[in-house]
Amino acid sequence: MGRLQSGGRINRDQKINFSFDGKPCVGYQGDTIASALLANGISTVGRSWKYHRPRGIVGDGAEEPNALFQIEDGAHTIPNVRGTQAEIYEGMVVKSTNAWPSLKFDLLSVNGLFARFLPAGFYYKTFMWPQKFWMAYEHMIRKASGLGESPRLPDQDHYEKTNAHCDVLVVGSGPAGLMAALTAGRAGARVILADEQAEFGGRLLSDRSQINGKPAAEWVSAVVAELSAMPDVTLVKRGTVFGYHDGNFATIAERLTDHLALADRTGPRERNWRVRAKQVVLATGAHERPIVFGNNDLPGVMLASAVSSYLNRYGVKPGQKAVVFANNENAYQTVLDLDDAGVTVAAVIDPRVRPRGPLVSEAGARNINIVPNTVVVEAKGWGKLSSVIAKSRDEGGKRVVHVFHKINCDLLAVSGGWNPAIHLLAQSGGKVSWDDNKHCFVPNVIVQPQVSVGAANGSFTLQQCLAEGMQGGLECAQAAGVKAEAIAIPETAEEDYLIEEMWRSPVGKKPWRGPKQFVDPQNDVGVSDIFLAAREGYHSIEHVKRYTALGFGTDQGKIGNIVGMAILAEALGKDIPSTGTTTFRPNYTPVSFGGIAGPEIKGTLFDPVRKTAMHTWHEENGALFENVGQWHRPWFYPKDGEDMHAAVNRECLATRNSVGIMDASTLGKIEVVGPDASEFLNRVYTNAWKKLGIDCARYGFMLGEDGMVMDDGVTVRLDEHRYFMHTTTGGAASVLSWLESWLQTEWPELEVYLTSVTDHWATAAVVGPNSHNVVSKVVQGIDFDKEAFPFMTSRRGSVELSDGSEVAVRVNRISFSGELAYEVNVSANYGRAVWEALMAAGEEYDITPYGTESMHVLRAEKGFVIVGQDTDGSVTPEDLGMQWIMSKTKDYLGRRSLARADSQREDRKQLVGLLTKDPQRVLPEGGQIVATPSGEIPIPMLGHVTSSYFSACLGHSIAMALVKGGRQRQGETVYVAMPNGEMIPAEIGSTVFYDPEGEKQNV
Repeated sequence: MGRLQSGGRINRDQKINFSFDGKPCVGYQGDTIASALLANGISTVGRSWKYHRPRGIVGDGAEEPNALFQIEDGAHTIPNVRGTQAEIYEGMVVKSTNAWPSLKFDLLSVNGLFARFLPAGFYYKTFMWPQKFWMAYEHMIRKASGLGESPRLPDQDHYEKTNAHCDVLVVGSGPAGLMAALTAGRAGARVILADEQAEFGGRLLSDRSQINGKPAAEWVSAVVAELSAMPDVTLVKRGTVFGYHDGNFATIAERLTDHLALADRTGPRERNWRVRAKQVVLATGAHERPIVFGNNDLPGVMLASAVSSYLNRYGVKPGQKAVVFANNENAYQTVLDLDDAGVTVAAVIDPRVRPRGPLVSEAGARNINIVPNTVVVEAKGWGKLSSVIAKSRDEGGKRVVHVFHKINCDLLAVSGGWNPAIHLLAQSGGKVSWDDNKHCFVPNVIVQPQVSVGAANGSFTLQQCLAEGMQGGLECAQAAGVKAEAIAIPETAEEDYLIEEMWRSPVGKKPWRGPKQFVDPQNDVGVSDIFLAAREGYHSIEHVKRYTALGFGTDQGKIGNIVGMAILAEALGKDIPSTGTTTFRPNYTPVSFGGIAGPEIKGTLFDPVRKTAMHTWHEENGALFENVGQWHRPWFYPKDGEDMHAAVNRECLATRNSVGIMDASTLGKIEVVGPDASEFLNRVYTNAWKKLGIDCARYGFMLGEDGMVMDDGVTVRLDEHRYFMHTTTGGAASVLSWLESWLQTEWPELEVYLTSVTDHWATAAVVGPNSHNVVSKVVQGIDFDKEAFPFMTSRRGSVELSDGSEVAVRVNRISFSGELAYEVNVSANYGRAVWEALMAAGEEYDITPYGTESMHVLRAEKGFVIVGQDTDGSVTPEDLGMQWIMSKTKDYLGRRSLARADSQREDRKQLVGLLTKDPQRVLPEGGQIVATPSGEIPIPMLGHVTSSYFSACLGHSIAMALVKGGRQRQGETVYVAMPNGEMIPAEIGSTVFYDPEGEKQNV
């Protein structure tokens, strides 16, 4: 193990210093963590998840299950970084995971001695009793297992997103992907070529293939140079296509700075591409799979292709003396690579009776010992590989005979064949079928505009990859509407893919006996676990996956899943096709939270921050903000020396006595358009909508299927087939999703289209007795006389801005305060300009901006409810005293549930008003209500306070509450429990405390 004197694609002139578990190490530019550790003689890189067995590097790419590291410290720490993909940089700090007190001496490795008592699912059975101890059990389990540690400090990096459209998206830059991109690019198609590696070329960078009589790497360089010069071709390296969704929509995580030293990083760390492609070429290649045998997880046991990669690409010898165990001719290239690198090949163990092919012949010509009809049954070694035990098979190949070979070695290269990387195909909705000749699943049913080419299509020779890549690029370019022609296919040496089916070495009638045979090394899933699952009745591969955790890890079972399915088929006495595959879900490989959140991330929260068009004005005028959903809304505007209560009292009095203004832009806004829009609204709202006049508005309740209030708001009819719906601020997204669900699944016959336009409109609510005077000074083209513009109607007008230009506005005469009020709606681009015009017009009336806290007080004085505050998911319109809003002549969502006996109970909680005996005492929201101030404990609860404020306008406190049989309790005295145990008496009354006749909003 160590660095070769020459060779590889690393830059030997650029040394890089890094550390592993505190030990100084040296690598070169172009090294991954894995290749650099092997070059430094480090074979054990981690401990296994459950048994804490020593684990070494297995692969060289996304399939790697073991080499997961913690990178850096503090705010820059990143857990579970895959060492086979992460490039080293100067000063990099790399740490192993899941080992204590150290990687070399892990106390929890004692678990391995009790492996027979810790099979799959043991935790489901062992830690169920006593139930109250579960939290203690969970704490111990989490300490004893797992991978990296989550960051504790805020992320210091930033991220970005980009949207792109193309004619052809090519995923993967191996020979097939490069040919596809070249063919489409030469035709003039808009092409995006994405590959997760730091260089384009795929496996051509790791082997010694020749194209057109020259090293394949030279052909790769020429193709990449030509593609880079094409104006309509975009090359995305270090870009993993991690999702393939409906509508040929693909997502790419591009790593921009992870390969740079911390001090050299500028700009975003990652870019999240959202790509809409007319056609997609999947050239994702294939993952080599192992053959399972005893102790196959020892450090020093690697995939054959990975061994070739470390030799040829990184100039690293993974060992000094090697054994190759393979059932296919393709792996003999690794035999030759080892021999060329000066590594002693002690033996080639081949289970086939008569290995054949040009590579086999060349290995034989070099006098390399090829042992046919033999299998490796066990790896030996203390902490790392020191020898292997190989046994001959009988004529049927079902079991081994007792003649065995013990071969000393420190490297075992294993190859059980190749599995096409079908993850993205499956995500797109495609289906696969089993190929009995190649012993793998290959693409079968394609449901989106795409093709699979090369190894991703089960074509494992270089000539096939090049030919299919050209044809795939040609077909996709033509299907995208580009006039394309075939290009010449480069010449390569003749080869074939010869393989014999083998999943595990036969070790006896009871495969769960003897040394542990690992199928999924990341999750410590062995052959015995799969047979146990089958014995316990788990016959579905999806159930076995969940019972054993097969394929659950960060590698998503890329090397273990197909082998696991084959072993389950054996346990059930079935064939592999009928056993089937698990579901390949996004993400293809793990994606950072920051990469998904993008530029919207703020502070420690993975949550977008939404601001209205007037946000900067609010900041400049001293507003304090509160979070409402994702929106930052003005809470109140304190003046010098004012606390919140003083500011709110001032804002409320100014609004009641003259005029106030509030930013109402955050209310959800949905356009409902189509010939069946009226019928649709009639079904989702409790009241009637078909006869609503154009430019008229109506308040409505939306119920869930259970009959409970889900959302409310005012909807305006703009013309015959167009409505403008308002929802609550926090409920906008869920309401849109709810409505779309009904349109798309239950009522597809309705011709209705929904569009969220919340961000498109800025809304200024001008409220109070002088609101008429203010708005009429600013808005032209509207007759503001109350007969011409009555309550609950809408009008179109315009506002002249300070620069002399005019902007169209829509004014709705709607009130959420009980006062005369107008909501001025304008394109968000002009929101601040119109807001400032209204403020200027209101100066003579001492116009006062107010925030959400004052809004709550004003609406509570009038008895208006807020869904989600005065309702809790168990409240019907009748409970709110709003029977008038429920139609008796039509059906609507939730109506049948209102007829349930439970919905008709007389003792249901109903909304009532509360006035405290001491008018200065403000009840706590959420306070529990009881009938008497003392009694037996526990005291029966009558309900709780939903809204509670001090009303400066009324001079006393007010509250609303949900109380059992509340309307029959009018005039009764109840008691509200305070946090200190005090009981506050209050009298039940009406919810309307201000202007009960509604005269002010109708003036």
